[in-house]
Amino acid sequence: MLLVDDDPLVRTGLAMILGSAPDIVVVGEAGDGDEAVGQVRALAPDIVLMDIRMRRMDGIAATAAVTALPDAPQVLVLTTYDLDEYVFDALAAGAGGFLLKEGSPREIVEAVRVVAKGEMMLSPGTTRKLVGHFVAARANPRRVRARAKLAELSGREREVVAAVAQGKSNADIAGELFLSEATVKTHITRTFAKLDVTNRVQLTIFAYEAGIVSP
Repeated sequence: MLLVDDDPLVRTGLAMILGSAPDIVVVGEAGDGDEAVGQVRALAPDIVLMDIRMRRMDGIAATAAVTALPDAPQVLVLTTYDLDEYVFDALAAGAGGFLLKEGSPREIVEAVRVVAKGEMMLSPGTTRKLVGHFVAARANPRRVRARAKLAELSGREREVVAAVAQGKSNADIAGELFLSEATVKTHITRTFAKLDVTNRVQLTIFAYEAGIVSP
């Protein structure tokens, strides 16, 4: 994984925490968004732990740039700032998770593991913000567009999208729908292409906007 934060002491602390996990290897660090994009190209990490407020290129812009790269890594945003615009902008930019720095070392390590697998990880406060956002936006034009896109999905694909939006893993979905995990992955990949989304967080946003699941 790649650590991105403009504070060297924070990077050192995170490297110590994450490096102590047997299944995580920190391959590099970056102090701003520009450097992060270059390091991703050079090191090809599986996951990037991204701060938001940095000089030159901030974490939102860097997340968008990183997730647009071929064979893009997963991005987990780790920040001190639990502001609505940061939450929504980070997820819209392609982040697979959003976690506050106040989390314990164990929570940070577990969040990295979850997002590295392509699943989503949101802090409880972030989840509440998202739910509140979609409750308030039921009549939003985005909901109308999402309902139109819903027609492109098969019945099975809708079931898989609903299960993803409920936070279930591929293994959970496979057991619930009596499918193999490989088949579940295929359905998810197809829905990504049909809906023009890049990760499970964006798929979940679509599910709420389209009304497949309710807050």
